[in-house]
Amino acid sequence: MNVPSNLRYTKDHEWISLEGNVATIGITDFAQGELGDIVYIDISTKGKILAAEEIFGTVEAVKTVSDLFLPVAGTILEINPALEAQPELVNSDPYGSGWMIKMSVDNVSDVEALLSAENYTALVG
Repeated sequence: MNVPSNLRYTKDHEWISLEGNVATIGITDFAQGELGDIVYIDISTKGKILAAEEIFGTVEAVKTVSDLFLPVAGTILEINPALEAQPELVNSDPYGSGWMIKMSVDNVSDVEALLSAENYTALVG
């Protein structure tokens, strides 16, 4: 299981990376492995202001449909356009080309309060 140390994580298996006040968010390698083959991603929250832990979309796999939870409060700026045609990028490259959204973060310090790679690894065992 790949858990990059430069990212922060949530108990709901999302990851976040921050540049200034813009965050990139996706689901973890653990999450994509648990879901199995991802066949569709539905995110229709571009332009919306959401609170931390609100649902920003869903991911549909062969086995199940799962909600996607926003790690921190902010405004959804962009949805990864590649995922519409290639949702399987989340399986093959969850921390790279399989990213899901970019958002402006209301409070950058909220990101620091999320799980470190070590704490996330301990959570998923």
